[in-house]
Amino acid sequence: MTAPLLPPGARVGHVPLCGGSVRVLRGGSPERPTLLLVHGGGSDNAAISWYRLFAPLSREYRVVAPDLPGFGGTTGIDPVGGPERQADFVAALASELGLADVVAVGVSMGGDTVLNLALRHPRLVRGLVLIAPGGLVPALPDRILLPATRLANRFVGTALRMVVRDVSALPDEVVSEFRREALRAEAGLGYLRYNQATIGPRAMRNNLLPLVERITAPALFFHGRNDPLVPPEGSREAVRRMPDARLALVPDCGHWAQLEAHDRFLEELTDFLSGPEA
Repeated sequence: MTAPLLPPGARVGHVPLCGGSVRVLRGGSPERPTLLLVHGGGSDNAAISWYRLFAPLSREYRVVAPDLPGFGGTTGIDPVGGPERQADFVAALASELGLADVVAVGVSMGGDTVLNLALRHPRLVRGLVLIAPGGLVPALPDRILLPATRLANRFVGTALRMVVRDVSALPDEVVSEFRREALRAEAGLGYLRYNQATIGPRAMRNNLLPLVERITAPALFFHGRNDPLVPPEGSREAVRRMPDARLALVPDCGHWAQLEAHDRFLEELTDFLSGPEA
C-alpha cells in the first residue's frame, strides 16, 4: 500500500491523547492566527480534505488539521461516535495543543462537528467556516456514503462521483489517497459510528437548526449547488437563523466543494478571514 499523503506545506506529527495517538498535520507559524480544520466522513482524512489549502493558508495562518478517531493516521482510539462527542474530542485536542481563539473549518461530518464545537465550547471558537455541513436537515441521505467506503479500488471512481460533480477536478494525489484510505484496516468505522449516532428511524438526531441561533461567532457557509448528499437548503436556513452568517452557493459543484471549487473557496475564505468580524 502507498505511503500516506502529505499536503504541500504540511508537517506531520502525532499527539498522545485518550490512550492513543492523534495524527495532526500542521503548517504556518504558532505566532499567527489559528485555523483548526476538521475533515469529513466516508473515506476522508485531513490530508484529503485540506490537500489544496495547506500551502496557501500557511503563509498567513497557523494551520492545524487532525485525523479524527477512526480515520487516517490516528491510532489506538476507538471512534467516538456522534458530532457532540467529536466536538468534545476536538476541544480536548485543542487544549492539549494549547490552541485558543481559533477559526474552525469543517466539511460535511466535520461541519457538524464544528457547529457542535461552537455550541459546546464557544470560548474556543472565534469564527466558523462550514462546507456542506451535516446536522442542519431533518433527514440526511449521506448514509449511502458508507457502502462506498467498502468498495475496492476498481470502484473508486463510483465512490468519488458521489462526492464531486467532476472527478477530473481532483488532484491525482487526492484520488490515490482516497483509494488508500478506503482500503485501510477498519476503514469506514469512524463514519459508521457517526451515522449510528445521528440517523434515527424517522428523523436525524443531529438536527441543529433549532439551536444555531445561539452561535454568535461569524460564520461562512460554502455549499455546492449540486450537492447530492447534503441539501443546500440546510445551510441556507442556518444562515437565515444565525446572527452573523453568510452563504456562498457554488454552481456546478458537488459535495466536496473546497476541493472541486478550490479557487472560489480560497477567495471566499480569504475575504471572510480578512473581514473585521473574523
